[in-house]
Amino acid sequence: MCQLKFRVFEVAAWELFGTGTLAERLLDWIIPVVKAGACHARRLMKSKLVSEDGGRTFVLILDQGEEAFAAVTAFANERAITAASVVAIGAFEGAKVGWFDLAARRYSPISVDEQCEVLSLLGDIAQGDDGKASLHLHAVLGLRDGSVRGGHLLAGKVRPTLEVTIVETASKLRRRKRADLGIALIDI
Repeated sequence: MCQLKFRVFEVAAWELFGTGTLAERLLDWIIPVVKAGACHARRLMKSKLVSEDGGRTFVLILDQGEEAFAAVTAFANERAITAASVVAIGAFEGAKVGWFDLAARRYSPISVDEQCEVLSLLGDIAQGDDGKASLHLHAVLGLRDGSVRGGHLLAGKVRPTLEVTIVETASKLRRRKRADLGIALIDI
């Protein structure tokens, strides 16, 4: 069953990122990370519901080795979160962020192939066209020399931890694919 779930992810990833050298390099990095964890029954992430006033608030603590984007997406789907804001701090041993090339209508990946601090990770969760959680996260990553890299978070391998807060809103948000732009945007 886990191999089937991974294959569904792999097909969806190719549809999302398309073809071409940049897409292939990005998928060559993401797919092995997801495949390595696709069949593990043990989840490292810890979570706690810390409030239910005006919507649920969750705190997630991701552990070393977890892929951040996949872990938060899976959590949002399991808890049926369809509208929320997301903030996080922590660190990655490596990450991929993307800069959206409007003319090409796709993300150009930016590799961060070293330990980095997650100085700021901000974004939202909405319901996608497929009815599942659709995350839109931006990250600012601090490097050893004090420089930063930033963009749309595509993937990040946690080391040693990532502390995530998800604050659910009362109304549902829907993210719809915009063919004219090549990306999905919140439709209110």
